[in-house]
Amino acid sequence: MPDLPTPQDAAEAALFSECWDAVLAYADLCTSGSTAAAQLGREAFAHGTREARAAETGPVRSAGRRAARLPRIPLLLTAVRTTAAAWEEEGQGHKLDPDLRLWLNSDKADRYTGPPLTRPLALRGLRDLQQADAELLWLAEVEALPLSVVARRLGLDPATAADELQQVRTLFRDRCHRNHLDTPMDAQCRSYARLLDAVTRSSAADTPGDLSRHLATCVQCAEAAACLRLHGGGLPGALAGGVIGWGGLAYLERRRRAAEVRLGAGRPGPSDKANDGPEDAEQKARVARNGLLVAAVLVSVLALGVSMMPFGGSGDDLGARGDVGRQPVADPNPDPPLPSAPTLPPATSKPAGKTTQDTSKSEKPSKPESSDRHTEPQGTSSPTKGDESESPACRVEYDLVNQWPDGFQATVTVTSSKSLDSWRVSWSFRDGQHVGQMWDAAVSQDGSRVTATAADYNKSVPAGGHLAFGFLASWRGKNSPPYDFTLNGQDCAKSS
Repeated sequence: MPDLPTPQDAAEAALFSECWDAVLAYADLCTSGSTAAAQLGREAFAHGTREARAAETGPVRSAGRRAARLPRIPLLLTAVRTTAAAWEEEGQGHKLDPDLRLWLNSDKADRYTGPPLTRPLALRGLRDLQQADAELLWLAEVEALPLSVVARRLGLDPATAADELQQVRTLFRDRCHRNHLDTPMDAQCRSYARLLDAVTRSSAADTPGDLSRHLATCVQCAEAAACLRLHGGGLPGALAGGVIGWGGLAYLERRRRAAEVRLGAGRPGPSDKANDGPEDAEQKARVARNGLLVAAVLVSVLALGVSMMPFGGSGDDLGARGDVGRQPVADPNPDPPLPSAPTLPPATSKPAGKTTQDTSKSEKPSKPESSDRHTEPQGTSSPTKGDESESPACRVEYDLVNQWPDGFQATVTVTSSKSLDSWRVSWSFRDGQHVGQMWDAAVSQDGSRVTATAADYNKSVPAGGHLAFGFLASWRGKNSPPYDFTLNGQDCAKSS
């Protein structure tokens, strides 16, 4: 196993500390264990560092410019992917993630090593930028570092860093637009290329229906839309997915969480944080841990007390609701289970007559419908006969357009029985899927619950009309269809 290269100077030593953390984060995604992750990270780091040094000392092209290359971090992440491919060819594929092995042996991996004009648009656009501009864009968008930290690292004026970042985003968009026009494409994609450029320039632009349908079925044009649309928050996902390839969105999420841990979510900033001494930091950590412990104990006591109440069927309902609030095991966030406490009052609010009725039926198996649907947030409440006879306020159609080993593309179409001035569509995922990009709506996600909010240009929906939007998302292990769709808080029926 090769050791990490020796830094040539103090500047490279500082870079090594930052880059190794990023390399190890991606290597951990690519492998099946921590030992293999460390080995893959070391080999890739050594290979990528040699490549970066060779590029920096290489011959200078005309007009004083060196050959185009990626910034240091994405260059090293690419080295992780190529080293993993070499492992697969050398018979060491058992050390890699099974989904990565499938991806490496598919035509999706060939895009990153094939002819330059067929490579992902984000990769080509980032390589076309000047080195300093590319570093600024990657550190701010993908590594999720605050602009003050990025400015200090790159030697920029913090007062003008935001303006420079906006200029770099515009340059990146221009490079991607030019590369998109140079990409070999069929006649239909070619006919939409200039319209796509016009629509993505402004957040207030109206997207024609035929273009929306085309983006929902064409991965190449959807990637272009993500690179060209600077508003809406999809640029980080476009960069990570287009430059890194497999696991790009998962890497992006890891870096965002790492930045929150390093900087402290909701704190004034790095400069203020630096003034805290070791004792202050340790005291804050103790307070946080004690607070979580007390909250967990209170919730456990409440749950125990309710489970001992002599109400037939109540314990099953509460257990079902408790399961709903939990997040997937892979989610390190300890907060979501705690809000399950507010579901306790409904268990004690049943009339006395109803309680007696349930107790008399205690011999009967306890509500198989609830146990079958215990993962659904609203699955424990049974509708009344009046609700069953009423027609639903909306109907939803979910269409899985395309799927690959670590991601998928889908569209959602909702038909509303009432006219709408604005809309908000929500649903839940069962298997930890995470939405990275969305068009024709703004997206937010809290655990497994996803919410799509109308854009400025498609808020109004006539009675009997429909609304539609599409998205790209990541998945691992299983990709079950979403459930519990709501429109502005009202339940939607699934179209058959």
